[in-house]
Order: sequence, then structure tokens, then C-alpha cells
Amino acid sequence: MPTRSPIHRSPLPNVDAASTSVLIVGAGPTGLVLAISLARRGVPVHIIDRNAEPSTTSRAVAVQARVLEFYQQMGLAAAVVDRGVRADALNLWVGGRRAARVPIGPVGADMTPFPFVLIFPQDAHERLLIERLATLGVHVERSTTLTALAQDEDRVHATLEHAGGRKTQCDARYVAGCDGAHSAVRQALAIGFPGATYSKYFYVADVEGSGPTTNGEVNVSIDEADFLIVFPMRGPGRTRLIGVARDDSGGDHGDVRFEDVSHIALRELGVSVAHVNWFSTYHVHHRVASRFRDRRAFLLGDAAHIHSPVGGQGMNTGISDAINLAWKLADVLQGRAAARLLDSYEPERIAFARRLVATTDRLFTLVTAEGRFAAFIRARLAPVIASIGSRIGAIRRFMFRTVSQIVIEYRASPLSEGGSGKVRAGDRLPWVRMDGSDNFAPLASLDWQAHLYGEPAQDPASACRELGIPLHRFPWSPGAATAGLHRGAFYLVRPDGYIGFADPGCDPAALRRYCAAWELAPAPLPTFARA
Repeated sequence: MPTRSPIHRSPLPNVDAASTSVLIVGAGPTGLVLAISLARRGVPVHIIDRNAEPSTTSRAVAVQARVLEFYQQMGLAAAVVDRGVRADALNLWVGGRRAARVPIGPVGADMTPFPFVLIFPQDAHERLLIERLATLGVHVERSTTLTALAQDEDRVHATLEHAGGRKTQCDARYVAGCDGAHSAVRQALAIGFPGATYSKYFYVADVEGSGPTTNGEVNVSIDEADFLIVFPMRGPGRTRLIGVARDDSGGDHGDVRFEDVSHIALRELGVSVAHVNWFSTYHVHHRVASRFRDRRAFLLGDAAHIHSPVGGQGMNTGISDAINLAWKLADVLQGRAAARLLDSYEPERIAFARRLVATTDRLFTLVTAEGRFAAFIRARLAPVIASIGSRIGAIRRFMFRTVSQIVIEYRASPLSEGGSGKVRAGDRLPWVRMDGSDNFAPLASLDWQAHLYGEPAQDPASACRELGIPLHRFPWSPGAATAGLHRGAFYLVRPDGYIGFADPGCDPAALRRYCAAWELAPAPLPTFARA
């Protein structure tokens, strides 16, 4: 059995004390989104970070459609899209020849309001989130490290060390470990982090140059011995290069310079690098924490799961962890739901993390493996499959749904009950366009809500009023049918845009039973939460 963190029933001695509802350790995108989501809901938070300043370089660059949908609920999407670079197509290059081009926009146009990949580097992403958090009156406490963590039945007790060695204690109802792969929270909880480190490593370079891949699209180059992804960045000729560092110098990867890295893919793509703004190398890991929760403590983002950057999923997965946990913490803290609502966080998020790590592990192994067979697959077989797949609509749709993360579902969650049409409880609410709007517009309330598409057999209006659940009626349309919704069915939508309860018969008694089981008591959020 895993060792649990020690229990103290009184504050630790010789430290100044403070108190909050949620202590967030780590101010990367995951911690910042969690802080914003909680603060918008009126939950007091305290967020700390070991670093003196926000990061100025980044490995993560892609923001996927599902995260942009979450940001739309939070009023952030427009600012993020405006500051990023929209990539509407992906190109696969093999041996200097473009083997396939996959337009992204037409594939996802009927699935999401954001049918593209947004290139928005993590450092710029963090600055925007910090700005938004400040408007809510919350500021990151920097140069602050968690050195000890204890729990009792009602609170967690964290010892924090500040610059200069001064120690304070922060007592909170809950703590969220968003502090990366070397998480102090995870270590304090003695939670295992099984997995491995690949022998090969990646390089990342921010460069200015020219060539056929400085086309504003995502370009992936593979051949018998090399792998490279080229992301468009803001500024003339500016791109982000991420590739496998095949260094011939025999030294430690920390000593490798940009000039030392193999340039096979660069030469074959005809990329001319005029200036390297910055360059770094790093080892790649694949790990998933054995648990995402220990009583009043939770793990999110890289503290809970790490994997290769193939697919651009890491930062998005951490942000999705934060969105999943934030509304549950808020509802429990504010007496709007049963405390066992928090039991759904780990099974919902750990299942996806395990699938993601397994998938990216297979992809990373494919693009880095050596030998004749691996070279044959990369240089001969993969281009044929990509070329055929790019012309088959069903495959293109599957790939978009997977990479964009709109395919993530929680059907096995204890929160999910029922189904109607092709849509089951636990699924993301399908996006349906309306005249001048869409069915995602009401999600900006950040609260539970009911959706009806077409006329129901029974009218749930009185039950919804009694339960304090806003009811949104939408006319039946071909778009709703295409999305898999059922005419006249009732869908109870969670604050994160996933369906919690679905009933084709629209039975008010069934709705009452579901709400009673989870002690749901929705109430209007603070005015600023909806601004």
C-alpha cells in the first residue's frame, strides 16, 4: 500500500500562519488556470511558485480546440487566439518531399468553433494568464517553496519557505500540486510516479529564417534517421523547431549546441536559419502518478503525468485537469454539491492520462527507433499511410477529434448517468451552430444547466425551477441530428461542458433523483464570474 502523508492535528511550530480555501503549488498554465477558475467562482486561493519570475522560454506551443472551448467559457478565448498563430493545415515531409497536406479547418468546421491548432508558446500563455488572474485580485507569490505537507480531517497544513529562508505556514481546505515533474506535493504525499526516461532527448530552438516550411502551417519531417516538427510563430520567418537531438559529439546533452545537432531534416527541408533566439535540449519521460488524489490533496499537470511532446498534448492535458477539478472544488466548498463529488476527479483524469502516455510512447518510439525496419516504416510506410489517410474523411475526422481532445469522454465516471441518441452521459456536449450563435453560448455561466433540443414528451421546466437549474431550449435542427443529439431528450450539462445526466424520456423525477444523489444545489455565481 502507498504510504500516506503524515497527519498533524495542530499547526506546525515556529512559523507564521495564513489561511485560504485552496493552496495551489505551481504557477504554470495548469496552476494559473485552476486559480482563475476558482477565483471567478468566488473561492479564495493562494498560489505559489518556486521561481522568482515567470518563464521566458517554453517547450509547449500548441493550444488545442478543447482548451479553447474551455477558454471561451472563461472569456479568455478571444485574447488567446488574438495573441497566437492559427495553423490551418499540417504537412508531412519525407526526404525533403511533401508527402501529404491535411487541411485542419474543413475537417473540424462542424465539430468545434475552433477548427484549427493555435500556436501560442507557454511563456506567452503564462503571461496572459497572470494578467487575467491579477484582474481577479490574485497574485502569484514567487520564490516560495513547499517544504512540508500534513493533513487532518478538515484541512491541510503546508510549510512554505520564502526567499531568505523565512518559513510560514499556510492552512487550506485543499491543496493542488501543479508543480511539475519534480512535484514537491507529490513527494510529500509519497505518491509513486512509475514510468521511465528515454535514452534519446529532444531539442527545441526558437529561430528566424526562411524556407518552404515557414508557411504559417505545422510541418512534420521524417526520414530514415531524423524527426523534426516546425511550428509557425509570430514575426517574419520566425519558427519553433522541435526535434530529436542526434548528437555525434558523445558529450552530455546539456553541453550540446544548436550547431551540434544533426541537420539532416533542416537541409532536406531547405530551411535557412538566420538567427537562433534560444536553444535547449531535454530528456523525455513517460510517467503517470499512481494516484491523483490523497484525501485533501490533488495532483494536476506534469505533477501527475508527463510524456513526449509528440502530438502537442501535454500543456492542454494539464489545463483540462484544472478545469475538471476547479468546478468540483468550488461546488463542494460552497455547499453546492456533496463532498464525494471530488471522488470523480481521479478516475476521470487518470484514465485519459494513462491512454495518452501509452499513445505518445508508441509514437515517440516510432520516430526515434533506429535500425532498418524502423527506417523503412518512417521513410516508406508512414508516408503512404499519411497520404491515403489525408484523403479519407473518416480518418481525418478521427485524427482531428483525437488531437484536438474533443474526443475525451467520462462515460465510466460515477457522475455519468444515462444517454440519448448517440450521445451518452460523460460525453462532451456536441457543438451545434444556431442562427448567429451556438449551443455553447450558455456555457459561459460556468454552472450546471439543462438543454432541450426540440419539444420533449414531458416538460421539465418546473423541476428545473425547483432545483435551481437554468433550462435552455433549442429548436430541433439538422445540425443537432448530425451531432448525435436526440430530439426531445433532456441533457443536464456540467459546468465544464460535459453531460452529467441524459434522459430520452425527459422524466422530471429522474432528474430529481440524480440531483438528490449528488446533493446538487446550483446557485447563481458572483457577478464577476460571468463578466
